[in-house]
Amino acid sequence: MLKVIIGILIPFWGTTLGAACVILSGKKRNSLGEQNGKIQRALLGFAAGVMVAASVWSLLLPAIELSENGTLPKFLPAAAGFSFGILFLLLLDHLIPHLHFTENRPEGPKSRLGRLSMLTLAVTLHNVPEGMAVGVVFATALAGEGGIALADAFVLAVGIAIQNFPEGAIISLPMRSAGGSRKKAFLCGMLSGIVEPVAALVTVLLSGLIVPVLPFLLAFAAGAMIYVVVEELVPESVNGGCSDFGTVGFAVGFLVMMVLDVMLG
Repeated sequence: MLKVIIGILIPFWGTTLGAACVILSGKKRNSLGEQNGKIQRALLGFAAGVMVAASVWSLLLPAIELSENGTLPKFLPAAAGFSFGILFLLLLDHLIPHLHFTENRPEGPKSRLGRLSMLTLAVTLHNVPEGMAVGVVFATALAGEGGIALADAFVLAVGIAIQNFPEGAIISLPMRSAGGSRKKAFLCGMLSGIVEPVAALVTVLLSGLIVPVLPFLLAFAAGAMIYVVVEELVPESVNGGCSDFGTVGFAVGFLVMMVLDVMLG
C-alpha cells in the first residue's frame, strides 16, 4: 500500500514543483504569458499530448481489454464510460465559476470571486479527472485485472506529474506579479493540485467495490481528460498566434507519454 500512496502523490509533486518557480521569480512580469507566450503555448500543447496518450494507452485500451470476457459487447462499457466522462466535465464546467488563464471572461455561473480564485478553480476543475484516472489505474493494478501492473500506474502518474508542472506555475506566478508574497503564491499554486491525490486515494480505497465496473471507470476518466484537452488545453495552446509551438508541444507530449508507457508499462 505504501507504493500506492507514493504513486498517487506523484502528480501532486509535479504541481508543487511548478508552483515553486515563484521562489526564483522577481516582482514584475512573472506570468508565463508575460515572459514568453511561445513557451506557454508549447507547455499547454505538451500537457494536451500527455493527456491524450494517457487516455488511450493507460485508460481506454485497458478498459476494452477488461471487457473482453463480459456478456456485453466489449466496446460498450468503454463507449458508455467515455461518454459519461465527457458529460460529467461538461456539467462541472457549467456549475462551477472558473476562468481560463488566457481568457478575460469567466465561465460558469456568475460569481464575485476574484480572477486568481477563478484561475485556481479552473485548474482544480481539470485536476479532478486526472486524480480519478490515477486512482482507477492503481485500483485496477491492485485488483490484478486487465493486465495492468503497478508499473503501468506509475507511468500514468509520472506522465500527469510532468504536465502538472506548468499548472502550478500558472497559478503561483501571476499571483506573485499581482503583488502577493512568494509564500502565499507558492501555497496557492501547490494547493490547486491537492484534489488529485484526494480523488485518487478515495478511488483506491473503494477498489473492492468498483472492480465490476472498472472498464466503465477507466473509460470515464479518459472521457473527462479528453474533455479538458479539447475544451481547454488545445484552444489555449494556439490562442494568440504562433500555433506551431502548441502543435509541436502536443506531439512531444504525446510521444513522451507513449514511450514511457511502452518502455516501462
